[in-house]
Amino acid sequence: MTDSAGTASRVADALRAQIVSGELKPGVRLSEERMRKIHGVSRSTLREAYQRLIRERLLVHELSRGVFVRQLSRGDVADLYKVRRIIECAAVRAIRILTPAGLRRLSVAISDGRAGAEESRWDAVAAASIRFHEALVALAGSERLDAMMSGVLAEFRLAYAHMSDTRVYHAAYLDRNMEIAEALRSGNIEEAAVLLESYLTDSEAALLEDYPAR
Repeated sequence: MTDSAGTASRVADALRAQIVSGELKPGVRLSEERMRKIHGVSRSTLREAYQRLIRERLLVHELSRGVFVRQLSRGDVADLYKVRRIIECAAVRAIRILTPAGLRRLSVAISDGRAGAEESRWDAVAAASIRFHEALVALAGSERLDAMMSGVLAEFRLAYAHMSDTRVYHAAYLDRNMEIAEALRSGNIEEAAVLLESYLTDSEAALLEDYPAR
């Protein structure tokens, strides 16, 4: 990897992390001048970073207007849930060995979500939820599945910006994360997969209930 490509990758990673954390919201314009100043990179390097995130469906380029954080349609959200059900439920059913490190990663994500809820930091709760689902898939022990799921969940994070009440939505799923984790700790893999499938179905219905049409 060339120095330029490595720098572009670093900038793309930083912007992706800001999207996942909720710091960069859908519809926000990424000023080229401001982004170059923040990251200390050339125009060509920044544009390479943008192109990476455009390919990942996190950014969009609008002619004569610039680059924006992507806004998901209802169809996008429904399709992402379809992909999540296929990947996440199959990944859980493919678990063969539950490592202490993997279970700790689940516990940390749950604890972070609860701490965020207690302090009414709902962007932090959303980010913890993303980490919980990444940790679930990681239990299957496949680097390719991990990479695929990280991309899907980064794009999915964009949907949270359109919730009418983030508190009600996220609070409802904190206990369900715990239920899935407890089933796994008990060795009940199929029960965990069933709980996860129900979780995703209910989550989709709740998110789309008042999701804006575009």
